[in-house]
Amino acid sequence: MSKAPIVIWRFLDGKPGHENQSAGLVQALQERVSIEVHELPAAGRLASIRYWASGRFPPGEGLPAPDLILGAGHATHLPMLAARRARGGRVVVMMKPSLPLRCFELCLVPRHDAPPASTHVLVTEGVLNRMRPAAERESDLGLILVGGPSKHHGWDEAGLLAAIGELLAREPRRHWRLTTSRRTPPSFLPALAPLVKQSSERLEVLPAEQTGPDWLPQQLSRSAVAWVTADSVSMVYEALTAGAAVGILPVPEKHPGRVSRGLRQLVDERRVVDFAAWQQGAGYPPAQPFNEAQRCAQWIMERWLNAS
Repeated sequence: MSKAPIVIWRFLDGKPGHENQSAGLVQALQERVSIEVHELPAAGRLASIRYWASGRFPPGEGLPAPDLILGAGHATHLPMLAARRARGGRVVVMMKPSLPLRCFELCLVPRHDAPPASTHVLVTEGVLNRMRPAAERESDLGLILVGGPSKHHGWDEAGLLAAIGELLAREPRRHWRLTTSRRTPPSFLPALAPLVKQSSERLEVLPAEQTGPDWLPQQLSRSAVAWVTADSVSMVYEALTAGAAVGILPVPEKHPGRVSRGLRQLVDERRVVDFAAWQQGAGYPPAQPFNEAQRCAQWIMERWLNAS
């Protein structure tokens, strides 16, 4: 008789970046073992406390008991703990939690968050994602991924446009596709228009509003090169996982912190090239295996699932 599938309860907080992390781990597990996934919206704080206190978890009624409970984002922590109290299972949280580490069986914490040494922590290189390299890559295709102002970074539109212009000038045989994000200021695309006109057929612009959820994974898996603004850290790790050569476009940094620390580590280790070094002649880093979702899934398999 075949083994019953591993039952996973995947908690969602409505934030695409967080949900992409758990989706990447689920996908990696699915490649190794038969799984049955149930997605549950993260209940609010007060409701989760009530569920925990009562030892019942109404959102999961009628579902098979979970083997694994997964979630990313602080809003998922209390619902996952309430679900475990009611139905059992092991809780895997994909970030440095705001609650004590001992509350969770496993915390997948990026190195740039400076996680403490603990048996409950598996240190990751950046955040997990669902990217996969394509079997064939287009050597003349490049991506430019533009973010916007954030808690850690400001915005220098003129400087960014100058950097993009230099990319186009120094790599004239490459076809470029550029996309924005929801944080990109509305002034950027009008300011980019003269460069698009000047570059004729070599620069294709697709605003974020015109791309579907599968557009970026498809483009990253096919592109030889991806340049990402320094504020878009999750996209940097997605590009690395997809197997592209990655460059970092400069944007002003408000203050040093974990984001800049993580990027600096990648630059120092020659996993990515920053724009200033590229201007001075540094080449693109060689392709390196990089798939943290696969590594974490393998850890879970070896430590828990095979044994059970």
